Amino acid sequence: MKRSAISRVVLALLLLVATPLWAADPKELTWSEMIPPDAPPEAPDMTPLHDLSQIGDMETAPAARQNLPNAPVVAALDGQLIRLPGYIVPLEVSEDGRTTDFLLVPYFGACIHVPPPPSNQIVHVTSKEGVKLDELYQPYWIVGAMQVKASTSELADAGYQMDAQKIVVYELPE
Repeated sequence: MKRSAISRVVLALLLLVATPLWAADPKELTWSEMIPPDAPPEAPDMTPLHDLSQIGDMETAPAARQNLPNAPVVAALDGQLIRLPGYIVPLEVSEDGRTTDFLLVPYFGACIHVPPPPSNQIVHVTSKEGVKLDELYQPYWIVGAMQVKASTSELADAGYQMDAQKIVVYELPE
């Protein structure tokens, strides 16, 4: 009997300790919190963003060049469970029309034919579930553990990475 009682006490203690980990709510992060407070302001780049001689059809035009591909990041965000709203720029698409590898950016159209934001305003996201391509005009909440780790793609450099645990359509509060 003693052994059974001890087992129950140990189990109860384990549940008390582990429950906060399961129930932890992600920190709602804003894009401005991804820029260190002491970072120098982004200076406008006066050089052309596109080689206009190569622009005929906007669908085949080269992507605009990123102004700050090595912008400073906030190291304290590493490992934090966060919830961040943004728009999806696909990097990889599955046969069933879902993107499972994408860049999350703060505004629609970034990284395509407008200048990509600084690298500290781009998160490289991977997801097992992915998002259907016909839903890309929609903003999303992405939930996952933030990694302060740079990555490079053909579209832009990202200062952060995340493995999405949850992807939810962004809706304005009523």
